[in-house]
Amino acid sequence: MRTVIKLAVRYFYNTLNIIYIPMKHLSLTIILFAIFSFHSEVNGQKDLFSKAKKAASELKTSNSPNLTNDEVVSGLKEALTIGARNAVKFSSQMDGFYKNPTIFIPWPEEARTMKDRLTAIGMKKQVDEFELSINRAAEEAAKSAAPIFVDAVKSMSIQDGFNILKGADTAATHYLRTNTSSALQKSFSPIVREAIEKVKVTAYWTPLVNAYNNLPLVKKQNPDLESYITQKAIDGLMKMIANEEIKIRTQTSAQVTDLLKKVFGKK
Repeated sequence: MRTVIKLAVRYFYNTLNIIYIPMKHLSLTIILFAIFSFHSEVNGQKDLFSKAKKAASELKTSNSPNLTNDEVVSGLKEALTIGARNAVKFSSQMDGFYKNPTIFIPWPEEARTMKDRLTAIGMKKQVDEFELSINRAAEEAAKSAAPIFVDAVKSMSIQDGFNILKGADTAATHYLRTNTSSALQKSFSPIVREAIEKVKVTAYWTPLVNAYNNLPLVKKQNPDLESYITQKAIDGLMKMIANEEIKIRTQTSAQVTDLLKKVFGKK
């Protein structure tokens, strides 16, 4: 046994380039303690390095480790508020819906056959005018949409905030859509109704639907334009808000307040 220990100690010294000193004057206990201490220290250093590496990795991928609960929620509310206002600004201007392929409102899908038949009998001009009118209605309605979206984010909780912060680049917009859809529909519908009257959508629609319904062998059409335009307008504004959210999360130029910089600037 002593021979094995001596060989182990000699190997230990040779590995560390230390001059070997005969061990006969040292206690066997000290020798064993030295060997086991060395191995324990090496293993401990490996474990410490592994933990440090993991902590560094977590720190690197953390969004903003020094944020308070209030800052997270306030920052996300601010992002949604700014995003909603920018979305309203761009979509409510002339051609904001009509010439933006992302949010353009097409002829109602359920009445697509009606559109094709009317175009075929020489009413393309009237068909195009109607399509323009429903986009004009959405643009008009969008002018009053910002306060509705701003009010909708007031109920965001702390847990909601952290989930959104760690989520996808459009997580806040998804939260807004999921949690406020019914309220938005209810609040936005009267605004759309006024816009429909203002831009005279029905003046373009009524002659078209009457002309189609008088054709032989066709299924009568009369889609709910108010509901259709309301939903499409909300969908379009949500898409615009999502685009603004992506900018705020990924572009420092869009982080226009100190709070936004703190919440999103370290991503």
